Amino acid sequence: MDAFSYLSVLLSIILGLAITQVLQGLGQLLQARGRVRWYWPSALWMATLLLIYVQSWWAMFGLRNVQSWTFAAFAVVLLQTVLEYLLAALLVPVVAGEVDMRSEYYSPSRWFFAAFFLVLAASLLKDVVLGGTLPAGLNLGFHLVQMAICLAAMAIRSEPFHGSVAVFSLAAFVVYIALLFTRLR
Repeated sequence: MDAFSYLSVLLSIILGLAITQVLQGLGQLLQARGRVRWYWPSALWMATLLLIYVQSWWAMFGLRNVQSWTFAAFAVVLLQTVLEYLLAALLVPVVAGEVDMRSEYYSPSRWFFAAFFLVLAASLLKDVVLGGTLPAGLNLGFHLVQMAICLAAMAIRSEPFHGSVAVFSLAAFVVYIALLFTRLR
């Protein structure tokens, strides 16, 4: 077994747990639908997180080309994955009694967007640690725009703003994947 195959097991487990967190939470919300007051930006973010998790797993295949792994390099990749799981833990509400998705969204929203900012920062750091440089062009631009949006979303509590951020982020990730990650490399 090569180093990548060995190290990717833990990363895949954590991403699997993140996907489980979102899908299980969504299933519980649907089962309790009579007691749930839905908030569409929250539901849109659940879809976005699933897309992010699948893209992360897809992109990790590129790490197979890393010839020499250090604990620090692996720790950065692991940090990104752990923070991605944290996004699901912060977004998906615990279903117990009545669930108001709006309040469940805004209550941890600053933490959610702070964690999302850190996911993006860890993604950039991963490229620096493993490749010696920041990603180029569109990839870097995407990260920086999303990071700026996260900072704004931490400060702004406006419902129209958060709705726009949810729509923009999902659309941006779809475009990001279409332009940069349609084929395994």
